[in-house]
Amino acid sequence: MIDSTTPGRDGSAPVPPPAAPSPSEVRAERRRLIGAIGALRRLLSERPAFEVADRRRLGHEVRKRERVEAAHGKKLARLAEERARREASLTHRLDALDGERERREGQALSVLRRQSVERTLGTTYLTANEVSGIGTGLVRSLAAQGIRTAADFHDVGWGKAPNGKGGEVLYLHRTKGGKVHINGIGEHRGRPLLEWRRAALARAEARAPRKLPPDERHRITEIIEAERGRLREELAEVPRSAETARAEAVRHHGEALDLLGTAEREAARLAAVRRAEFDTMAEQLRDLQGQLSAHMDAHGDVGRRVRRAQQRALRPAPQAPPLPGIPSPRTPGTPGTPPAGIGLGRVTDGAGARPVPGVRAHPGWLVPILYFCFTTVVGVGELADNTAHPATMIASRLVALTATAELLRLWIPRVRTRTAGPMPGGCGLQTSGVFLALTAVGMFEDAKTDVFAIACVVSVLAAVLFLAGTVSRVTAGDRTGEDTP
Repeated sequence: MIDSTTPGRDGSAPVPPPAAPSPSEVRAERRRLIGAIGALRRLLSERPAFEVADRRRLGHEVRKRERVEAAHGKKLARLAEERARREASLTHRLDALDGERERREGQALSVLRRQSVERTLGTTYLTANEVSGIGTGLVRSLAAQGIRTAADFHDVGWGKAPNGKGGEVLYLHRTKGGKVHINGIGEHRGRPLLEWRRAALARAEARAPRKLPPDERHRITEIIEAERGRLREELAEVPRSAETARAEAVRHHGEALDLLGTAEREAARLAAVRRAEFDTMAEQLRDLQGQLSAHMDAHGDVGRRVRRAQQRALRPAPQAPPLPGIPSPRTPGTPGTPPAGIGLGRVTDGAGARPVPGVRAHPGWLVPILYFCFTTVVGVGELADNTAHPATMIASRLVALTATAELLRLWIPRVRTRTAGPMPGGCGLQTSGVFLALTAVGMFEDAKTDVFAIACVVSVLAAVLFLAGTVSRVTAGDRTGEDTP
């Protein structure tokens, strides 16, 4: 036998066998592993909040893009409307130029005739031999008041005397405003004076030109053609201006999308880094749990306190729910086997309902719920002076109460925003079956009318509907991998 302390042939020192660790060292190592696992668990407990915040970030990014796209669409629509409105306005003004020539020529001719008439009236002087009854004295009196020609007054009228005494006197209405009374000119002299003025006006209008001179017509034509050319240039400029504005809007839209894309990529990069950190911590947690298991196999139990702590440390880490668009790390296991932490318990239609975005239970389900509530209170076959059998009274109320509770259990979670979803398939058939069953019971309890045959038919129909709804719910539960009550 060779002693382990005997020097080797080469003269080297012997290697002593490893000494077994003391119980205190085993407990210290066990506590170190448990403490490291607890620290990683505390860090990993932040992952659900991070995933929720990341989902909220993705939603904010989608809404920001939708707002940018909506603003861009409104901008393009507004530009298109402005272009169409501008083109319609310019086209209307171009079409109106065809009648603008006649209108301007008419206006110019009216001005020319008015000037000719005023000039002619201004040269028609009032003399004593022009008007019957108007002598030289009255002509001088009229001239003293500023009435020398037919253009100085335009009408005569009656009014009170200037001094307020006496009756009414005749006034001459000046063309430039105001009126004047000339002593000695009354009705007999005022009427011939007005007739003279009208005759002078008729002669002036007859002598006034009835057509524009060629140079004036040529000037108007040049103005119209210049206006037409300007409008055509503006009309041709409208598409170019619209395209320029559209290109500017597209450029701004692209810049906004680039800014959003840059921010999204940076946020996605930071989220990926954070998610990788969580994945690394999860791997470290599994490694530490493996080391703890190996340590337990090698050294056994070290005490009651440590035993409880190590049991908590060996619990599987909670899995973060997979998010849309975010790949979740695959856990080792057989296909079809649920990951650790997810039980195979029974999933009900209420709390376990999977939310469907944008779909909620219809508010119309309140109608059968209210009906069953009413039936729970008053029963069936008990209205007016009818009296139902006590067993029927109790059974009908229990059935109505059960239907009310079941519908509320299914409907309330599916109306909330977080758990929104459609009602289970077959629920409508079951509700109709219960409704017809209660109706049939009321018909059976009605002793005044002979509706026994109809009640039998309604009962059969109620049973068929209820069974069909039950089969539909069971089939839907099998297809989705869920149990139905």
